Amino acid sequence: MPASPLTPAQTEVFMPHMRDVGRCERSLQELNLMWRIIEASAKMNCPQEARAILPTMAATRSSFAKLEKELVRSLVQEKVSNVLTEIGTKAQYVIDIVVRNLYERTADVGFLATDRELCSFVAGQHDERGRIYHRLCEYRSKYTVYDEIILLDTAGNVLVQIDTATPLEHSSDPLIQQTLDSDNFVETFRASDLRPGKRKALIYSRRMHHPDTGAVVGVLCLCFHFEHEMQGIFASHGDPARRSNLLLLDASHEVIASADPLWMPVGAQVPVNLEHAPQLRLFGGREYLVRTFSAEGYQGYPGPAGWLGQVMIPLDVAFGHSERDLMNSLDPALLNGLLSHADTFCPPLHDIMMAARHIQRIVWNGQVMTAGQTGDLLKLKTVLDQISETGNRSNELFEQSIHDLYQTVLASSLQDAEFTAHLLVDLLDRNLYERSDDCRWWALTPELRQGLAQPEADTPERIAAILGYINQLYTVYTRLVVYDRQGRIIAATGEGGAELAGQSISPEALSKVLTLGSPQHYHVSPFEASPLYEGEPTYIYHAAIRHPEHEDQVVGGIGIVFDSGPELVNMLRSGLGGREQMQALFVDRQGRVLASTSAEHPIGSQLDLTAAALALGHGQHQSRICTHLGQYALEACSVSSGYREFKTSDGYREDVIAVVYRHFGEVRSSQMQASTRTYFIEHDPAQTGGLEFATFFSDGNLMALPAECVQEAVSFAEVRTTSMGLRTAQIGILGLRADQAPQGKASFIWVFDLGELMHGRRSRTTPTSQVMVLRHRDQALGLLVDDLHAVTQFDPADIEPSPLALLSESMLTTEVIKANQGRLLIQAVNAPRLFDWLIDGIEPPGLATGRSSQEAELSEDALEALAG
Repeated sequence: MPASPLTPAQTEVFMPHMRDVGRCERSLQELNLMWRIIEASAKMNCPQEARAILPTMAATRSSFAKLEKELVRSLVQEKVSNVLTEIGTKAQYVIDIVVRNLYERTADVGFLATDRELCSFVAGQHDERGRIYHRLCEYRSKYTVYDEIILLDTAGNVLVQIDTATPLEHSSDPLIQQTLDSDNFVETFRASDLRPGKRKALIYSRRMHHPDTGAVVGVLCLCFHFEHEMQGIFASHGDPARRSNLLLLDASHEVIASADPLWMPVGAQVPVNLEHAPQLRLFGGREYLVRTFSAEGYQGYPGPAGWLGQVMIPLDVAFGHSERDLMNSLDPALLNGLLSHADTFCPPLHDIMMAARHIQRIVWNGQVMTAGQTGDLLKLKTVLDQISETGNRSNELFEQSIHDLYQTVLASSLQDAEFTAHLLVDLLDRNLYERSDDCRWWALTPELRQGLAQPEADTPERIAAILGYINQLYTVYTRLVVYDRQGRIIAATGEGGAELAGQSISPEALSKVLTLGSPQHYHVSPFEASPLYEGEPTYIYHAAIRHPEHEDQVVGGIGIVFDSGPELVNMLRSGLGGREQMQALFVDRQGRVLASTSAEHPIGSQLDLTAAALALGHGQHQSRICTHLGQYALEACSVSSGYREFKTSDGYREDVIAVVYRHFGEVRSSQMQASTRTYFIEHDPAQTGGLEFATFFSDGNLMALPAECVQEAVSFAEVRTTSMGLRTAQIGILGLRADQAPQGKASFIWVFDLGELMHGRRSRTTPTSQVMVLRHRDQALGLLVDDLHAVTQFDPADIEPSPLALLSESMLTTEVIKANQGRLLIQAVNAPRLFDWLIDGIEPPGLATGRSSQEAELSEDALEALAG
């Protein structure tokens, strides 16, 4: 949702770009005009005859005009919100994923700058430039995010570089002195003579120290392949339809990376929207909706100063795409159950539904009021026919408009859930890519190779010290272990690491490590419980440690134990971005939970996913509306697609599925889930001589009562509930207007629950629940129903006795109406039998009323006292 509701002026700006809303507005205006014409016609042609219904018509016209404005405003609001949510999620992702990636670079440069072999070379302890070049190339082959690595002395002279296409001898870049003066990494993004030919280069530098004296001897520069990385992000998460553009901006709002540089080139200055307001921004003579996000930071690293993620979409194409047809593909019970929770997931939609119900009740009451009128009131026939036809058209339009608004809300929510699931597996792949790099690089550590090839008495202590230093820098690991060719652990970090020395790793892992073909290969254990992780399930990344002089000889291995418990949950929570109504999980191909933000789905439990979701292809995703944990929910699934060479070309395959749920409310029974659209009654306006029935819903069924028995309908909110009734179905009392109370009778009536009368179970009341005031002879009562439907004329030939009524005299529905040429059956309630039972106490044989024969009705005096 936008930060604030749209103003009338903003609504007017967006409206011309929403053709479907424009059509809706025109239809509403036409109907509004029809109500005015009908009211004016009645006043002019038959004012006396129409005086009873004129107040109803005036109320309908007034309510309709108010709803027309609210419905159009809400449609515009939701469509704008849909677009802003879509582009906002992507804008936030762009900057957050960049910052997460660059955080890893800050760790890399800090670790590599302390590499003893590199420091020895820079300090001048040896001049084996070829060996150092080979070592840097080995590093680059593991950490493929770098396009250049450079070693320089304190004067800026280049000692070694790996990019032979741009040979360098010296650099005068100020970052060298800045790095020499700093005891931390230095982050530089601008033009630099270290990367000739590039408009701007992203360089991470750190000073290097003499391995023995600690003196500053030079500088290490890791040059991040920025353009290639951004292309990957844009390709994975950009707009396939190219309606919007993803951008990365610097502190001056200059474009430093663009998904479509021909549209918005690098170097261009663009407007931003850090306030997230639904306001337009002008760029290049075109109006745009814009969302802009700054970095939230990661693990204490804030990201490059002032960098922003932004998405821009032109106003003229922002609302032109067609939304997914969700509504017509859903099971009606599921759809209506979800719609019954509109007050929680879309308050404007709920308010419109309530306003539409109010108008529907006014029209329904007007139709009931004029049903069966004869004699002098025949002058009203044309007016009444118009009321009936216009009322039906109004109801259909409300249903369609609410349907469209609901479609927009659900489409937006599903799209957001889908993108979030895609983001989560991308975060996972990017994170685990770094783990595969780490284990292979650390396996090349000279001290580890030498220690395992030619072990000495102090080898375990020296290896333990190296592992401890690494683990201190890389806190995503619970422990690191080094083991020999027999699988015996030489040293281990972490709590209880000393006790692990002498124990063995699993035979399966050892077998895989001993057969790894080259330093580029690695092995990942299945996600399962391990004694190296306190008996909990996790991933352990293994790489072979090779003989320092014989690359083909494996002398042992290194295992790095990923702290999956907190790390995976942190990824899930980060991807959700604080949206409390969402839950997220990582599961494997069998639906086994690897991590979850929900206590209902602990690690190792089974998630009930469809076979189609579990069989999704590499990088595919899907979403649906379903029930989950007893609630209506959106479910989005996305399968990992890998990152760079990880899980794509390095031989490792371990598909993980990210699952996102958004809940909307508890699952409800079929009661109160009927829909006017589902039960549309075909009607011939030219038909005469039929029998008029007031139709309504009860317990999910369409039912009817003769219209002549119905006085009006009121909202259930007007009922005073009470437990003083002598029957369980006797749920409250309703006050009558002075003109409604029978002469000499009480001004209050009892209200009975039709659902409980019919089926023996209490109806669940909602804001749509209605009470029909029934009158038979000189008696009146109220009947609780789920919702109103229509007042319709039926051919007597279509009304037949109910087969079940012939079997039992206790049936309240004694007839069946065959509507729509027999395709729709409507149960007709026997009004005289209902009154005999509820008012006169004449109980049909075999009907359970929930009271003994000695119990009597409350007196009218008691009823008046209760109401008072």
